[in-house]
Formats: sequence, structure tokens, C-alpha cells
Amino acid sequence: MLSIQADSSVKLDPRVKRTRQLLIQALIDLMKEKGFQTISVQNLSERAGINRATFYAHFPDKFALLEYFIREGFQREIDERMLNACQFSLQNLRTLIIAVCEFVTKVHSNCVPSQNQYESLIESEIKNQVSGLMLKWLKQVGTDPSLELTATAVSWAIYGLASQWSHDKDRPAVEVFADQVLPMISANFNLALEIP
Repeated sequence: MLSIQADSSVKLDPRVKRTRQLLIQALIDLMKEKGFQTISVQNLSERAGINRATFYAHFPDKFALLEYFIREGFQREIDERMLNACQFSLQNLRTLIIAVCEFVTKVHSNCVPSQNQYESLIESEIKNQVSGLMLKWLKQVGTDPSLELTATAVSWAIYGLASQWSHDKDRPAVEVFADQVLPMISANFNLALEIP
């Protein structure tokens, strides 16, 4: 799958932004109607009101559009909560857990029930971004060579717990859930020892 550069680091022409927004909205609408596997580039183009050549000028295929939608959406969640600018603390870790839970639930709500064929892409994108953020935070409090492993383990734990929570029909409020799992995550990865 081809990876598209993130918009957050590049200033895009307003027309490019508008076209990508139209494509994302078309993707969301179509996923709610019929599921990702049955969507074609033609369906996306027609729903967005653009031609196929314009679609291909932005994305090589529907999978790249989906990847872009997930990556950019989760990056917006992180940016809105100012987590990239934060120092590492238990409160910021709690906020990250809430952000992952809410984003996973939001993405799951954008598909036909029981047809979430793109779970592995969601998982991969979120774990990569959470791992990068965790590594940044961990480097603020230590220089241990195992920081990358710790960041990876924390990202897997957070995503796994968020995914489980999002699928639970009788789930508690996200803030309650974050309070429940925060001690497990911090204790299992010895994060509480050096956090201000």
C-alpha cells in the first residue's frame, strides 16, 4: 500500500484540501452504506463530484485514501488535544488513552456494521502514531536503549484496550475506562516511576 505524505507537515493548496475533503466525505458516506470492500474508485469519484483522473491525481487507489483518512484523522485528534506539545505525565497518558478510544469508536461508526474490513489498517496507523508519541515522551525522561521497545509495547497495549472497549456493548464512559486502564499501562511499563 502506498503511503501518502501527511498534510500536517505540508501547506496544501486550498483546492487540494477541498478535493481531499470531498473524497473523505464520499468514503465515509459509502462505507456507511455498503462497506469498504464493495466501494470502487468510480463510486468515490461520482459521490465526490470529481472525475477519476482527479481521484488518481490525489491517491493511487481506494486503500491509499483510507490510509490517509485514518492517519490524518488520528493526527487531528492528537493535535486538538495538544499531545505533541506536551511533556510526559500520567494525565497526558490518560488523555492519549481517551483520544485512542474515541477515535477508534468514531472510525468504527463510519462503516456498515459487521463489515469492518480495514481493522488492521486502523490498528497499524494508530499504533505507529502512538508509538512515535510515546518514544518522544519517553526520551524526555530517560535515555535507556529499550525506549523503542517500551514505546511499541505501550502503543500495542493502548490500542488493544481501546479496540476492546470500542467493541464492548456495555462499555463504561471513556473517562472511567481510561481511569481503569491507566494504572495497568503505567505499572506494566514502569512509566509511573519517573513521570512528574
